Amino acid sequence: MTDTRLKVTRSQVLAFRRRVGALDERLAPGPGSLRRAAWAGLQDSMPRAAALSINARVRGTRPDTWTDSSLVQIWGPRYSVFVVPRRDLAVFTLGRMPDDAPGRRWAESVAGRLREVLNGAPMTEREAARGVGVKPNSLKFAAPTGTIVIRWDGARQPTLRLVAAPEVDPRAARLELARRYLHVYGPTTAGSFARWAGINPRSALAVFDELRKSLTAVRTPIGDAWILAADEPEIHAPAALAAPARLLPSGDAYFLLQGQDRELLIPDAAHRAALWPSRVWPGALLVGGEIVGTWRRAAATVTVQAWKRLSRAAREAVEAESEAMPLPGVKGRITVRWEA
Repeated sequence: MTDTRLKVTRSQVLAFRRRVGALDERLAPGPGSLRRAAWAGLQDSMPRAAALSINARVRGTRPDTWTDSSLVQIWGPRYSVFVVPRRDLAVFTLGRMPDDAPGRRWAESVAGRLREVLNGAPMTEREAARGVGVKPNSLKFAAPTGTIVIRWDGARQPTLRLVAAPEVDPRAARLELARRYLHVYGPTTAGSFARWAGINPRSALAVFDELRKSLTAVRTPIGDAWILAADEPEIHAPAALAAPARLLPSGDAYFLLQGQDRELLIPDAAHRAALWPSRVWPGALLVGGEIVGTWRRAAATVTVQAWKRLSRAAREAVEAESEAMPLPGVKGRITVRWEA
């Protein structure tokens, strides 16, 4: 039997992901660019990670760009803190509504009790949890109703605020969430989508089955996967000139991967262990289209650990990126410390 699956190389996959993720060339400032940068959401679990992810993709990013009126902060996939386009709130909330009746009832129950406690006014997570009568972490279960947004700057506890329930069918929202994931993380699988979104694997399979007519089967160096059929020309397009350097923050969409998916991005096992340790992830150092090391920041010092010897031009590009990071409250010039 003839294998009809499209064969794609590692370099094609990475070039495609950089291109759709706007990592080769920054976008012009504006709401449209912010929406594209946050097409699959921007994880913000590390303070100001979303701002740094935007900075890697959009010119003129400021420390407060993540608070732009076109964006909103929520408990998103896997109940992590995310910044998402305001107009797409339903995709990242209703799209993750539990499939089981008890799960849906619990989400709606917590949301209903929060409405009574908040009564239209913002409230801290601790105060709201005390009013509802649950532990603060339990308030996250109301997020899939699409009626709760948050504001968390990393220094204090989150503030919760009520918004109107999105008038979107949850099934349609989930289909769109899967399309977003396929576009940004493709080629990918239903299992990977389930892990990323924090939904039941059977539900993820059902979504991919429903989308089947709009998908193209591909064979990658790590196995069989899917892309959106509309993305097939993009994955075949010649690779663009990769950016000299980008500093991607912990949890950035380019490396927010689990399990076998990590092997394609980082073939070396020791390097995978360094990028995805068991505890807090560092940032990823992207140079010339490849992740070649990690970085961490403490105050105005960025510590970079490269996995190979970098050229003088590459080191200068990394230092320029570091100095231009839009960080609030950092006094003095940002300096780079290189570790062997």
